[in-house]
Amino acid sequence: MSLRLDADDSGSGEMHEINVTPFIDVMLVLLIIFMIAAPLATVDIPVQLPAADAARSPQPDKPLLLTLKADLGLALGENAVSRATLGSVLDEASGSDRTKRVYLRADKRVPYGDLMDVMNALRAAGYLDVALVALDGQTPP
Repeated sequence: MSLRLDADDSGSGEMHEINVTPFIDVMLVLLIIFMIAAPLATVDIPVQLPAADAARSPQPDKPLLLTLKADLGLALGENAVSRATLGSVLDEASGSDRTKRVYLRADKRVPYGDLMDVMNALRAAGYLDVALVALDGQTPP
C-alpha cells in the first residue's frame, strides 16, 4: 500500500488567495458618492444674521475694555496702546491675571481681517477669554 501526499496538479484544488475585486468596486462607488455629495454639503448663501436678544451678563467693576478704532488704533480704556506693547499693558492693567476677560469692541468700519489680527495679538499675549461688545437690540442695516 502506498499513500500519495502531494497535491493534484489537475487544477481542482482550492485557491488560498483573497479576491479583492469586489472590495475595490465598493470603494470606487463610495468614492464617487462622496465626490458628488461633498460639494452639496458646503452651501455658500449670503445671509444677514439677526441681533442677539440675550440677557446682559454681569460686568466686572473694572473691565478690560480694548477698543479698535476706525483708524485701526488701539485703546485700553481711554489710553492709546500700540500693538507692540499690548501684552505688557494688559498685564499691568489686569495684574498679570491672564484669565481675566478682555472686552473687545471695534468700529463697524474696521475690516474683519484687522479685527482678527487684534484677536491673534490677544491670544499671543495669553489672553484667551475675549468677549465681543455690540449694541443691544439693534439689527445691522
